Amino acid sequence: MDTTDIAASGRSFSKGLGFRKSLMTLAASVMLATSAQAATPSTDEVNTTGLAVTDDTVTVGILHSITGTMAISEIGSVQAEKLAIDQINASGGVLGRQIDFVQEDGASDWPTFAEKSRKLLRQDNVAAIFGAWTSASRKAVLPVMEQYNGMLYYPTFYEGLEQSPNVVYTGQEATQQILASLNWAAETKGAKSFYLLGSDYIWPRTSNKIARKHIEDKLGLKVSGEEYYPLGHTQFNSVINKIKLKKPDVIFASVVGGSNVAFYKQMKAAGIDFTDEKPLLLTISVTEDEIRGIGGENVDGIYASMKYFQSLDNANNEEFVAAFKEAYGDDMVIGDVTQAAYLGPWLWKAAVEKAGSFDIDKIREEFAGIEFKKAPEGYVRIHENHHLWSKTRIGQAQTDGQYKVVFETEELMEPDPFPEGYQ
Repeated sequence: MDTTDIAASGRSFSKGLGFRKSLMTLAASVMLATSAQAATPSTDEVNTTGLAVTDDTVTVGILHSITGTMAISEIGSVQAEKLAIDQINASGGVLGRQIDFVQEDGASDWPTFAEKSRKLLRQDNVAAIFGAWTSASRKAVLPVMEQYNGMLYYPTFYEGLEQSPNVVYTGQEATQQILASLNWAAETKGAKSFYLLGSDYIWPRTSNKIARKHIEDKLGLKVSGEEYYPLGHTQFNSVINKIKLKKPDVIFASVVGGSNVAFYKQMKAAGIDFTDEKPLLLTISVTEDEIRGIGGENVDGIYASMKYFQSLDNANNEEFVAAFKEAYGDDMVIGDVTQAAYLGPWLWKAAVEKAGSFDIDKIREEFAGIEFKKAPEGYVRIHENHHLWSKTRIGQAQTDGQYKVVFETEELMEPDPFPEGYQ
């Protein structure tokens, strides 16, 4: 196939010959295998379970919130998944087939996520679903994936305590993100007291349960307070006053979505200067995507624990950032979850080609040990528990909306979704 002939509709968002040529260049650099592509196997051979696979195409699903309070966080994931799909198509597709996609809107509503995932699996017969963001949306989708034997590639950092044969978790779990960041705050910044603040749903509550156990039982330190507010909440003056009264060393924040805009602006209006680190604010939920909506001047000096920042200095990331901006505009930013979403289609492609089949049961057997050496974060590998080995990094927010990396684990951290003593 001449990759410059990819249509600019359905399975491609390319906007001209120049962009398609740049896709060809980048796709060549991120190919997971360098051997010559074998003859396209027959559809009967690679699809024995009625998936949407033809002699020429394979259809996947994209399921994120593009409306509602979570859209500020999830739109980047959609963009990254489409970029990966376009690059894979430009490099020859998967088992000789071009990828089509059906996109659905979870609308920041958990029952809607369940309904749309069922539609994708039962009506559209997609071969994979790249989607969900909050743990509540993942929990809503999970029973559907397991009932109909679909495969979800979930990109968000989350609380752990889960392992499903029908999910690949491309974001970090709690031991990789939460525990490492608390250790850093205690060891590097001398923190003795923490105020836990989050949105009111499963991820922040479970994350803070783990954080409290670690702070009190493992580090022997103090939790000064713990508060939760509904998704979309915009009035934080009460908790800000409580924080001023308690004077914790660290605010450990897991506020998500549009609520972040109000929270950080109100913190600044209350006279809290994060660059003074009194208190130090450590977030596990504010990526560059959220800062774009919050404003860099409102988060200057906060710290975030992630595995990826757009500012990472490596060749893989340089190529990824350039391609993302060429596709969506120079003013676009890339956060941790956006990058993790980008990994999903590439890891799916690797598993399918290793299995020689699109059948879910066959690719599941091949996940353990699959590597992606061209990941923008540097390098990842799938663990037998369907999570990724990855590094943890701490970044400090700058006024330009980017993070400056101030800490990085020396080695990849093994994923441990069921850590002893935290369940």
